[in-house]
Amino acid sequence: MDYHSPYFFGYLLGLIHLLGMVAALHALFTVRTAQGAIAWAMPLLFIPYLTLIPYLIFGARSFYAYIKARRQANQEMHVAMANLNWRPWVEEALTARESESYTALRAMPKLGRMPCLANNQVKLLINGKATFDAIFAAIEKARDVVLVQFFIIHDDNLGKALQQLLLRKAAEGVRVFVLYDRVGSHALPASYSQVLRDGGVQIHAFATRRGWFNRFQVNFRNHRKIVVVDGLLGFIGGHNVGDEYLGEHPQLSPWRDTHVQISGPVLACLQESFAEDWYWATRQLPPLILPDTYPDNGVLCQALASGPADPQETCSLFFLEAIHSATRRVWITSPYFIPDEAVFAALRLAVLRGVDVRVLIPSRPDHRIVYAASSLFAFEAVRAGVRMFRYQPGFLHQKVVLVDDDISAIGSANLDNRSFRLNFEITLLTVDRGFADQVEHMLHEDFEQAREITAEDTQDTHRLQQLGMRIARLISPIL
Repeated sequence: MDYHSPYFFGYLLGLIHLLGMVAALHALFTVRTAQGAIAWAMPLLFIPYLTLIPYLIFGARSFYAYIKARRQANQEMHVAMANLNWRPWVEEALTARESESYTALRAMPKLGRMPCLANNQVKLLINGKATFDAIFAAIEKARDVVLVQFFIIHDDNLGKALQQLLLRKAAEGVRVFVLYDRVGSHALPASYSQVLRDGGVQIHAFATRRGWFNRFQVNFRNHRKIVVVDGLLGFIGGHNVGDEYLGEHPQLSPWRDTHVQISGPVLACLQESFAEDWYWATRQLPPLILPDTYPDNGVLCQALASGPADPQETCSLFFLEAIHSATRRVWITSPYFIPDEAVFAALRLAVLRGVDVRVLIPSRPDHRIVYAASSLFAFEAVRAGVRMFRYQPGFLHQKVVLVDDDISAIGSANLDNRSFRLNFEITLLTVDRGFADQVEHMLHEDFEQAREITAEDTQDTHRLQQLGMRIARLISPIL
């Protein structure tokens, strides 16, 4: 081909525009919101030479390869479950349905594809020290299987301590499985994983770039944080493995985060979530363990695993259901506040119903563009009557929802578009007045250390700041 021919660039531009048309049609059929579809389709039609590559990387909203892997994992899990007499939670599910509190979660089992279960025990862990002291103590007592999953693992003091503990347990004959997100843990050196492998620990990265087309999909990330020990004790929440989560990062210290310790039937659901992700990474299933008996008392719990392979937008619909169900209050804490239109409308409607709507966000940024977009949404929320607060002592990273007097949710999901549609997340919903009282007390202390955003604050911003916030909001769907 004569690359110097006057026709070559014409053919090239024609091909690019043709590909842009194909991509625009793909966006119209696959992007889940009309606004998102239009936002992609128009630039793809008119300036494809600038938008084709970004669309290839950021445009996909459904992780089709994972959906296929999930089907395969489910088939193998069904065989394994039949051999293990898995799902002995029928009685716990029936008990949950008979509870008056069950109506508060009536949509969640179908939405999350996991049952609401009775007879669980939960314990609130309100900082990094409490969280990792409890996790390390549980792993120290492990006798059979340890499942560990984090979005971020750093090769720092905390990461090395975890590494040494897992190596010691593997040497004792405990089967140890570690899963981390390749994007979130991009700074983790290969030597860290190799040392664990050499010591008998099975460790893998959750990577979405499998297969020729998937190699471009860096947009999907596994944000889940799960630890399960011997099927007896589990942990989920907002902490990752790094010294900053212990408050040892001066710029963001003290770090404010929350985890929850769990025992009971709902641990089976946490193991299933881990098993699906492990199967995607390895095409194998980890051991699935259940104790012979559970205590006959405890609280109702629902594990809600969400992600871009779901048939519906599970995480976004959870926030909608929680906000719409509130009759007295809904308190939310999140490091990022970038709601979609439906969730933002639900917050405003709750205010109009007379519900006490409060949202706690950080006063310090860890990602400046996200912080700018969050600030604009916060200002608009204040104008709509939502009480917005900024946590003052340090960086706020916890993800907690409290609805009325008995419903709470703690997990990895932020109140933003990325958690709604792009990340794999895990949240524990609990229906119990006593536990909700503990969460309320914790949040009261957080609000006492926060500054409320006022109407004057929404007006006291420089024009350039306003411009920056609005530009940040334009790209908020991929933040």
